[in-house]
Amino acid sequence: MKLNVRNLRDEDYKTISKWWKQWQWPVIPKYNLPPTGLIVEKDGVSIVSCYIYMTNSPGALLEWIVSNPDYRDKDRQQAIELLITTAEDILKKEGVAYMFSIGRNKHLIDTHKKLGWHIEQKPSQEMTKAINLKL
Repeated sequence: MKLNVRNLRDEDYKTISKWWKQWQWPVIPKYNLPPTGLIVEKDGVSIVSCYIYMTNSPGALLEWIVSNPDYRDKDRQQAIELLITTAEDILKKEGVAYMFSIGRNKHLIDTHKKLGWHIEQKPSQEMTKAINLKL
């Protein structure tokens, strides 16, 4: 069967949270996630997803790419590439000039490189600070 990309729905958060736990990642609170994102499926099985943060600049952040750890079919890599290139196509049509992403997974970094993304050779640190978190 064919790979299909669709927009994320509210009910996908439960599945994605399960994947984060299986990969031993922290579960990102829903209030920290944007309303935009994509998921790739095949035959009703979810394979890989991402969130897309739109900004008030000409850029967008492609983030929280995570895959179904139980999905091991031969088209797994194809699904990951389809997710990224579909996000690129959608954002290009919306007038976004550039995309950026943060990651440390070597396989995912290599995939971005294969798809023409610039990979900074001198990595930077991620810095965050909760400044008004009353949830």
